[in-house]
Amino acid sequence: MTTQVKVAPQGDREILITRSFNAPRALVFDAMSKPEMLKRWFSGPPGWTLSTCDIDLRVGGSHRRVWTNEAGQEMMGMGGVYTEVVRPSRIVGTQKFDQAMVPGEAVVTFEFTEAKDITLMAMTIAYESKETRDGMLTPQMESGLNAGYDRLDQLLKTA
Repeated sequence: MTTQVKVAPQGDREILITRSFNAPRALVFDAMSKPEMLKRWFSGPPGWTLSTCDIDLRVGGSHRRVWTNEAGQEMMGMGGVYTEVVRPSRIVGTQKFDQAMVPGEAVVTFEFTEAKDITLMAMTIAYESKETRDGMLTPQMESGLNAGYDRLDQLLKTA
């Protein structure tokens, strides 16, 4: 099983991110959608915390996340609305950052499939433009995702 994230452009405006986890998909789904679990692994760069994590996981429900640095300053925030929720296999929703680093609104689709307690997560992010998508395809994106998903691996071992 490979636990390294794979990041690839797809179509004109999308990024496909895949990663496998040695855990049942219901647990991976929960770790991606329950605030008490997200706060334990989805912290961002070293020294940051996920200080706000509000999730109303239902069609039409909203989500809000804010990251705070080691000095206690809010550094990044984002939110959106869920358009599809099928537990434990699929979550679709919008995502818009407060900061201009990612312009416009994106549509994020998570799909979870399982075989023998190994869960494959496929996340597709559809941006408003090819330019925005291309700007997101950086080595820092991949290294940041790997660091976060490595923390998630540790959480899944203890959950």
